[in-house]
Amino acid sequence: MKPSYESLDPALETLATYGPDLRNGNTSHAPMAVEALCALGRPDAVFPWLERYRGELLAMPPSVERITSANWREALSRPERAGDWSAFFAEEQRGAPWTEVLDRWVGRLAPGLCAAATHGVIRVGHAGRALSIGESPVRLRELADALGSWAYAYQELPTATGAGPRGPARDAIGRVPVQPREERVFKGSIVSSLEGLSHFPAFGAAIDLLDVSGPVEERLADLTQVFARVYVANAHDTLTSIVFIHGITSATALGHLLPHLSEENQRAGLRFAWQAGAALYAAFGARPEPAGAVEPPHDSPETLADRAVSHGDEHAIKLAEACLARHALRPDPAYLAAIESALALLPPVRH
Repeated sequence: MKPSYESLDPALETLATYGPDLRNGNTSHAPMAVEALCALGRPDAVFPWLERYRGELLAMPPSVERITSANWREALSRPERAGDWSAFFAEEQRGAPWTEVLDRWVGRLAPGLCAAATHGVIRVGHAGRALSIGESPVRLRELADALGSWAYAYQELPTATGAGPRGPARDAIGRVPVQPREERVFKGSIVSSLEGLSHFPAFGAAIDLLDVSGPVEERLADLTQVFARVYVANAHDTLTSIVFIHGITSATALGHLLPHLSEENQRAGLRFAWQAGAALYAAFGARPEPAGAVEPPHDSPETLADRAVSHGDEHAIKLAEACLARHALRPDPAYLAAIESALALLPPVRH
């Protein structure tokens, strides 16, 4: 699968007037999905997919008040300020290279990496990868909009100290406290369940369970591998498939950003990506590992990619791209099994 980005800029231009949300109140996956299709080497699928999806899109909210370097904290977690945030980050880019803007703001936003059920960092990761491949005005605008989508939905998870010794991700996930089912909160969205962890004090110390020292790329690979295994162990219906997909795709998205970040922000990104994935597990999961050995599907990676594109669901497309990319770097059958599971559990899009 050779990436091909010939359709990306025209697609992003088509999306330029739309905001970060859908008519049903969920997050728009359009800019993320079209970039993922290009990364899968399927630029031919971009506009047919987009035509089916764009009827759900909403226009960018109108400007309310200019955000500045002095008042930006007041605008965090304010959905009605989405347009203001996009304008702010466009202004930031006019004053500094995009890599400098990215590094500064990933550092500031990292504690809220779970924002919009991790869609903020996922969108920024797709935008950052596209810019790494080639810069253009429309890709710069998408990065501004992506950072804005992270900031307007900013959400922090409960954080405490005293978790005890830190260890590798494979060990740490087994020590994450799982919220009892009778205490879980679900009001129709993943965000509501993450908010519900504020009533589960034991979760606060989970952030300190992971050792983020050592080579950052290896620690990132540990995260994506563990969250793929968490997916296989816990996804059993449409909701749980969507939930645990985000543990994989958010960590993968951070991986696209690591080369552009200072070491301090790399470590912070790893720490909060771990916390976000652990929160999904704590709020929805039951087992940190599959019960037995993970059997890969019979289909080849190329066939799984084709099936995901044909399936059409935005989560299936983004998961397939993320899992195939990570599998190519450090093979694990859990990545391929996660794709196969998502294709079975997520309703296909009607063509």
